[in-house]
Amino acid sequence: MSELAWAGVIDHVWNGDVDRGRRAGITMILDTGLGLGATADFLETAGPYVDHWKFGFGTSALVPARLLGRKLETIARHGVLAYPGGTLLEAATVQHNCRVYMERASQLGFRAVEISDGTIDLPPQRRRNMIACARRAGLVPITEVGKKDPHAQPSARELAELALQDLEWGAEFVTIEARESGMGIGIFDQQGKVRAEMVEEIAGIVGCDLKRLIWEAPQKAQQAALVARFGAAVSLGNVLPENLLALQALRIGLRFETLSRIVEDRRAHADWKPDEIEPELPRVVAAAAVEGTWSSA
Repeated sequence: MSELAWAGVIDHVWNGDVDRGRRAGITMILDTGLGLGATADFLETAGPYVDHWKFGFGTSALVPARLLGRKLETIARHGVLAYPGGTLLEAATVQHNCRVYMERASQLGFRAVEISDGTIDLPPQRRRNMIACARRAGLVPITEVGKKDPHAQPSARELAELALQDLEWGAEFVTIEARESGMGIGIFDQQGKVRAEMVEEIAGIVGCDLKRLIWEAPQKAQQAALVARFGAAVSLGNVLPENLLALQALRIGLRFETLSRIVEDRRAHADWKPDEIEPELPRVVAAAAVEGTWSSA
């Protein structure tokens, strides 16, 4: 990425390209039908801040293979890990052996798969076999825990223990189900508010593996609550592409929810004094700023 627009003025902006392949602070976007042009435009604007690209539910099955391949090539060039949604695997599992699915995913150009049982029931041994099957196909296994039916929600302990089991079996990351609505599912109540006690119980059980959880959090308030609880390096998913830069601004303190805490911290440590008169800029620096030659060096 070239120099950011406000380099030298906003000093704490994080350039995502520097830490491509990071294992914490993951952002997973939910793509429900971006075309090739929209994909390229989005990646040019916000690519450095995307880590995982999930083709929502079964949407990738509705696209011609050639077109899907071109789209996946574009995503891969930006170092982003792409995978089909777990619902597609569940539908394929009802019809075929998982090896057929994994082989096709690899042939199409996916580099990862999501393994879930949000709609169907998977016995533990079969879930374990699917993780191994993905690895044998050269794919990164990312599992998802939780159910899509609001009336069949697992407890916090059940979610946490299943996540730990998946990690032990070879999953790279585990996603906490919330669907695209973030309401009445998993850690969110019917109004979409975070069930704080549920989050704390999951975090307590998962312990040091917490950094390998991706919390689906499609709503801004949900994202803000999780960033407030776990910090900027929390991993979040089901972020809509149009909300990606807004989330990144939230992570680094360029929105009210996080900037307010930075301000209070700097005031508490006397790093910022509102009543203090700012010194004059040196003549050479002021001239450079006016001419647009400001450097971040």
